[in-house]
This record gives sequence, structure tokens and C-alpha cells, in this order.
Amino acid sequence: MDIDFSEIPIMFIQISGNYDLDQLKKYADIAQDHIESLNEITRVDIVGALEREIQINVDMYKAQAASVTLTDIQRAVAAENLTISAGNITTYGMKRSIRVEGQFTNLDVMRNIVIKSSSGASVYLKDVADVQDTFKEQESFSRLNGQNVITLNVVKKSGKNLLEASDNIKNILDNELINKEFPKDLKVSLTGEQSRYTRNTLEELNNTIIIGMILVTIVLMFFMGFTNAFFVGLAVPLSMAMAFMIMPALGFTMNMIVMFGLIFALGIVVDDAIVVIENIHRTHQKQPNIILAAKQAAGEVFLPILSGTLTTLAPFFPLAFWPGIVGEFMFYIPVTLIITLFASLFVAYIINPVFAVSFMKHEYDAPDNKKLKKRMVVEVIVSLGLALLSYGFYAVNHSKTAFGFGNFFVFIALLFIFFHLLLKPYIKWWQETAWPWFMRMYERQLRFFIKGRNPWYMLISVVALLFLTFIATGLRNPKVLFFPENMPNSINVRVEMPVGTDQKITDSVTKIVEGRVLKVLGKNNPDVESVITNIALGAGDDMDFSRNLSAEKGKVTVNFVEYKNRIGINTTEYLDKIRQAVKGIPGAVISTDKNRSGPPTGKPVNIEITGEHLPDLINDAAAFKNYLDSLQIPGIEDLKSDFQANKPEIAIKIDRERANHEGISTGQIATEIRTAVLGLEVSKYKVDEDEFPIELRYSLDTRENINRLIDLKITYRDMNSGLLRQIPLSSVAKIDYEDSYGGIKRQNLKRIITLSSGVLTGYTANEIVAEVNKLAKDFPLHEGVQIKLTGEQEDQAETSAFLGKAMLIAIGLIFFILITQFNSLSKTLIILSEVIFSVIGVLLGIVIFNMSISIIMTGLGIVALGGIVVRNGILIVEFIDTLKERGLKTREAIVQAGLTRITPVILTATATILGLVPLAVGFNLNFATMFTELNPQIHIGGDNVMFWGPLSWTIIFGLSFATFLTLIFVPGMYIIAYEMKIRLKRRKSNKMIVNND
Repeated sequence: MDIDFSEIPIMFIQISGNYDLDQLKKYADIAQDHIESLNEITRVDIVGALEREIQINVDMYKAQAASVTLTDIQRAVAAENLTISAGNITTYGMKRSIRVEGQFTNLDVMRNIVIKSSSGASVYLKDVADVQDTFKEQESFSRLNGQNVITLNVVKKSGKNLLEASDNIKNILDNELINKEFPKDLKVSLTGEQSRYTRNTLEELNNTIIIGMILVTIVLMFFMGFTNAFFVGLAVPLSMAMAFMIMPALGFTMNMIVMFGLIFALGIVVDDAIVVIENIHRTHQKQPNIILAAKQAAGEVFLPILSGTLTTLAPFFPLAFWPGIVGEFMFYIPVTLIITLFASLFVAYIINPVFAVSFMKHEYDAPDNKKLKKRMVVEVIVSLGLALLSYGFYAVNHSKTAFGFGNFFVFIALLFIFFHLLLKPYIKWWQETAWPWFMRMYERQLRFFIKGRNPWYMLISVVALLFLTFIATGLRNPKVLFFPENMPNSINVRVEMPVGTDQKITDSVTKIVEGRVLKVLGKNNPDVESVITNIALGAGDDMDFSRNLSAEKGKVTVNFVEYKNRIGINTTEYLDKIRQAVKGIPGAVISTDKNRSGPPTGKPVNIEITGEHLPDLINDAAAFKNYLDSLQIPGIEDLKSDFQANKPEIAIKIDRERANHEGISTGQIATEIRTAVLGLEVSKYKVDEDEFPIELRYSLDTRENINRLIDLKITYRDMNSGLLRQIPLSSVAKIDYEDSYGGIKRQNLKRIITLSSGVLTGYTANEIVAEVNKLAKDFPLHEGVQIKLTGEQEDQAETSAFLGKAMLIAIGLIFFILITQFNSLSKTLIILSEVIFSVIGVLLGIVIFNMSISIIMTGLGIVALGGIVVRNGILIVEFIDTLKERGLKTREAIVQAGLTRITPVILTATATILGLVPLAVGFNLNFATMFTELNPQIHIGGDNVMFWGPLSWTIIFGLSFATFLTLIFVPGMYIIAYEMKIRLKRRKSNKMIVNND
């Protein structure tokens, strides 16, 4: 049920208790084995654990005195620690296998093995080395809310179901580990679980669909009665059900993007049903035979419905070919809409007429009040009877589901009572008084706007309004974002020390940062789920999927509870407070960021500096960074370079001439030093089913002292004389302390250094990038060095270009459909003008309500709006032509077409708008808990409204203004086109008369 484009941790499992870290590591290993066995999981990283090993710490001086080398010890230990099968032997008619057992059973056995030196000397291992059962140096650290723990970072396979993975992990923890294999006092905590947000998102989207469907049905009820409205509303679940049957064949899962596609389609899929049912309802007033009325009405609107649906779908066909990572993310919306709207055509053409024939009543049938009251009583009694039955099941098995159904049927009974006793009189008032009054008002306005030169004045006014809107937008200067800003569900504070910093030092600095973060959050903060600290492993960037230990990196992650459960301040305020609190720690580069919605894109500010000549590249990158830092450009958090120029290093430089003279190679020297310092795994030490590495190296006081290391003696066999010789390393090598490059990256075969930064709250990346671009153009660079701003900006430029092309292709497809239907260029241009002028509504809404413009969401909304607004224009223009064919004059045909089509136009526009309103305002109501727990969990806002709100508002603003265009502007343009045709014909006829004369 999720979409993911990267392998990042989906949850963190903390293991703690009154145990040593090595004991906790055993339980962590058990959990790791169980979880990694799941098909959905790619790996589990363990952070903060101690690794057990057997250490053979050789005393360099004792070993040299005994003429024993590290190689001698390695061979002896490996040769002694063996269990070998020696074949089979037959005794007394039985074949028995022979096994030579020589594995170490305890450390004393290992200590007492005899080392034979190459010179022939013999010495016990314990005489030259200290053998210990101990732990590796702790390489990573992990804390939960300030307490030391072992953390398991669970990473899901890309493309696998997040919810299933989460459920399976919880099942393993609860049923197999916590209750069976783990001791009772072991504490296992689950934090940072990403599936919570996915579940919450799907829950909100599900509830939004229900709310939207209810709102649409209520509005339809006022125009065509409850029965007709109900069966129009059924177009939603029927169309979606048909879409669900097709989606699995395309490999679609029920993810959040598909869910939004269904919400997007919610108000649109009923449009066809509205037109069909409304036309049947209107025709049935004149034709008592419902079967004939249904055939006549459905046939009358067949072509405009088909054209309207095709024009609505036209913008979504090019969107289905959206390129790049953003396209991979947004691809599901156009495909979902295409499938669902084609399904709505089938429902409108086939199923809705059948419903109308079966259930629609004649408009002027006299209502039987006694029958209606009797019907109400029956409905209420049946509902209450079902409720009592459900409560009975609840009393027996205490099922929440049964209790919820009982409450649901009680609610239905109350709705029946409310509808019949309270709502029905208002529906009657609306149908008999309010709506006819509105129709008369509309008729007067329409006659006024198509009279005389008024259509020209209206055209000039709308064009002027378009330009004024552009000017107002420029003056307001709304913020332009790539993806909408989200309220953080988690905050990451990253600590980066100089390259080469010991992990213990990094841990001590990160503790200071952690303390400041906890101070900002306060104790027992109800908005905070957990504070997780990782050092070295799991402390890198979220998009860094390597498992390398980075001893100089630390990360403090604050995970918040779901939006609906928060009672404190906006979490963005925590982001700003934490960002201020962690400043000013000398020697540490600290950055603070939040989780981001949408697909993974590059950094908001990402500057790539490329060149072939490395010294010039390094100098220019450093100079440009210093230049930007000196200007203190507002909005830049902290500009960081990914180039490590000062990695501390001890270089052992070999005098090749002397080494060759002595008969020793560089490889021999390097191998000796590597084994002495880094160590060498010579064998395994087995305890029951566990195996631990046996590491051989020099003792700590030797390997940590470079002066001692340079005095170690290299033992080798002189190939000329055949004798063993020893020479001190210092005789063929010297040491230098220097800094080196931590790594050199390449892109398209060119060396590259990247400068990147986050963006402070209140600023946008576009503002900062525009300023940096100006500065980069005038900055002096060495020949061959180039500066380019990439990251999010590249994706934004690609998306903007694609949406522009998609809009042009959509207009082209709509033009082709319209020209095919009307065979008229003027009528096609009249309807297409709606697409252009509907942008007025979008921009006015953004300006009036001071909203931001999202490249993705606003752009997608404008492209989608182009198809939606056209369908109502088709209804008007097509019916004007129909009435003219029936003999009406042009102006009267326009008026009558407007009066006839105003109901479906208003209803389709209102249905589309109401379908998006719950998502636009962020109104959330949990229908499941409302009935099962009597807790509706009502709240306003959340992740969905922040992400999808701009798209919803774009369509709401644009469609609201486009409805005026459809009802007033299109008829006016029709008159202009008609009069111009008449004038052209007159001129043509006059010219013919003159020519004839």
C-alpha cells in the first residue's frame, strides 16, 4: 500500500534492559535473523552493539626476542584449531567415520600451544602474547530518549508492501520473540514506524472519499430528490469497483497516490451520471413512459457525454508519460483517473438508465402522505431491528465490529427520521421556490449579456481581467515551491566532526546536541514519540544506502506522534527552535532538517562544481563556498562541501633502493604493518553454536604508538643465502604526518565537488537559487572549472518543461475532439477559451488567500483543469445547436440552452468541487471509530491537506470561475461568433453582387 523509491529504515527496534551489551547483542542477533527471513526485508542493521572476539595481543619485543613473527603465530593457531574428517574404517563389520578433533575448547589450550619459529625456536603462545576473550572496540552507539540501547534499523526492500512488512515484524516480535524467546524483563521498543503515517494517510483518504460522496449526494438531493441522488451517488462506488478490477492487471497496489486519484475522480465520475439522470428526470416530466423517456434522454446526451469525458481525459494521457523520479511518483494519478472515468462512462450509459427505469417516479405524481409515513416507519423499524441484532452479537462475543454495526443502523434510523421530518420540506422549498427564482435571475442576466454589444464588452473585460490577474500575482509575488511544504513528522539533527575523529569523541559531542534537543522538547512531551541517537552506523544521510561506518558522524532523530494525536505547537516551530539550540558547538558541523513529502529529490540548494584539474577545482570550490558564506544569503542554513580535504594520515614511505638491497618487498612490509595494527582473523573460536573470530595483532601499547611500530623488525628469508634475517622497519622506511583527500567523486568522468544546504523556514529554494545563480555567473574561475546548480532545481526544471508540453498536448487533443464533434473552428475556439480564462480563477484564489504556488501540484491542477472545464462548455454549445436545428432563433436558443443546461452544469461543477473540499480544507472524520468507539476523531489539517491541498484548491478556484464562463461567457462568445459569420457572409454576398454587376 505504499510507494517508495529508496531503501531507508521503515522502523527502529530498541532492545534494552538490565543486561550487558554483549547479552543484549545476542537478543538483537535473534531478532535480526527472524526479521531478515521476511520476504519484504532487505536487511537489518544493528547499531550500538558490542562484537565479541578472541584477541591475541602480541608483545612485539618478546616476540622479537624469541624470533617469533606474526606469521608464525598465525600458522600455528590455524593449524591447531581444526577438526578434520579422516575417512572411514571397518571394525567388526561396522563402518565408523574417523574425525580428528583439534578445536580449542578453552583459552588455556590456545595459550599453551607451541609456536615454532622459522629459525627453529619453540615458545608457548602465552610467553609472547596475551590471549583474551573480550570485545571489539565499540564502533557505533545508540540511545533512546537519552538511555543506551541496541537499535535495529529495519530496511525494507524497494517495492514491497510497507504495511505487510510492518505487520509481519510486529507478529514476529509479539508472538515469537517477546512471548517465547526473550526474557520477561527485556524491553523491546518500536519507534519511527513509517507504516503509521501510511495507515493514517490511507485512513484519511478513505474517510475523505466517504465525506465527499455524502456531500455530493446531499447537493444532488436538493435538485432531483433522494432516490435519483442516491443512484447518481452510486456511480462513485460502481466506477471505483470497476477500476479496482482492472488495476491489479496493471500491477497497481492500493497506495496513497492511487487513493488520491480516486478522490480526484470522486466529483468527476458523477458528472456523466448527473447529466444522464438529470436529462431523464427532465424528459420524464413531459414523457410519462419512463422507458421512452430514458431512451430519449440517454440518446440525446450520448455524444456530449462522450466528448466531455474524452476532453476531461485528454490532459491525463500525456501525464501518464511523465518522465523522471517525479513522474514515477505521480504516474498513478493519471492512470487511475483514465481507468475510473472510462468506467464512469459505462455506468452512465448502461447502469444509470436501468436505475432510472426501475426507480424514478413521475415528477407530478401526487404524493401519498399516508404511504410515505408508513414507509418511514418501516425504514426506521428495520434499521432499529438490525441494530438490536448487532448489539446482540456484541453482547455474546464483545466484537467491536458488531457494536459498530449496531451504532451504524441506529444512525441510519435517525437519518430516515431527519430526512422525512426536517429535510424534506427544505428540499421542496428549494425545488419549488429558491431554484426557480435563481433560474429567473440567470435568464435576466443571460439575456442582458447577449444583448447588443454587451458580448464584446464582456470579452474585453475578461481579457483585461486576465492581464490584471497576472499583474496582481506579480505584485503579490507568492512563494514558488517545487513540492508543497509539509509539517515535519520527524526532525533529524546531523552532527559531522572532522574526518578521522574517533567515534567516542563524536559520541560525546552528539550527547551535547542530544541534551539540547531534549531541553527544547521538554520532559514527557505528548507530541514526541521518541528521540533516537545513532553514532557512526545509521548516522549518514537518508539517501546514503551504504553500510559503511562513519566514525565522524552522529544523528539525533526526533519522531513525533501522528498529526491527529498532537496537542502542542506546530512541529515546524520545534524545527526552528532545535536549529537555534544546537548552534555554536566548536569543531562540529551541525545541520537540521525534516522528513520531506513526495519523491526523493536532490537537496534544495545543490551546487555542483566540476573540473579536470584537481587543484584548481579544490581552490575554486573552497573560494566559492567562502564567498557565499561571507555574503550570508538569507535562507541558507549551512553550506557544506562533500569534499574532504584534510583527512589526517600517517604515510610510511619506503626507501625502495634499500629495501631491494635487503631483499624485502613493499608487499611484505605492508602486510606486516597491516597485521600489526589492523589485525588478522586467523581462525574461529567456537562456543556451542556460536563462533567468534580470533584476531591476531600487536598489543595496544604498540599499535597505538607509531614510534614503536616504526621500530618493529621485519623477519624474512634471504633468498640468496637461504638464511632468516631481521631488519628494523626504520632502516627501510620513514614516517610523515600529512593530510590527504578523503575521496574524489566523479560525474560523467569529471571530478566534482558538491556544495549543499537546507533552507530555513520562511524561505524557498527558488529564491536562494536565483541569487546564487547570479553570483555564480560573475565568479572568477580557473579554466575548465564550471558551476552548476542541480539537485531539486534539475527535477523542478524537468517537471516544469514537461507540464508545459503536457498542457500543449492536452489542448491539441481537446481541439481535435471538439473539431471532430462540432466541425466548426469558431465553436472549438469558444470552448477552448475557457481553458485559458479559467487560469484567472486559479491566480485570483492564490492572490486573495495568499497561498504558495507549487510547481508540481498547481501545475498538475491547471493541466487537469483544462479537461474538466471543457465538458460543461460542450453541453451548452451542443444544446444551442440542437435547439437551432429545432427552429429556434439563435438568441432564444442560447437562452433556452442555458436554462436547460444550467442544472447539470451547476451540479457537475458543484460535485467536482465538493469532492475535493474535504481534502482542500483538511477536514478529517474517522467513520470507523465513530461507530465502533463513538469517537469520530475529528480534526482539521494533516499531511494529506499539506501535500494535496494546493492541487485541490487549484481545481476549486479554477472550476468556480469556469462555471461563470460556461454559463455567461460561452453564450456571449457564441453570439460574437454567430454575428461575425453573418457579417462575413454578407460581405461575401455583396462582393458577388458587385462582381456580377
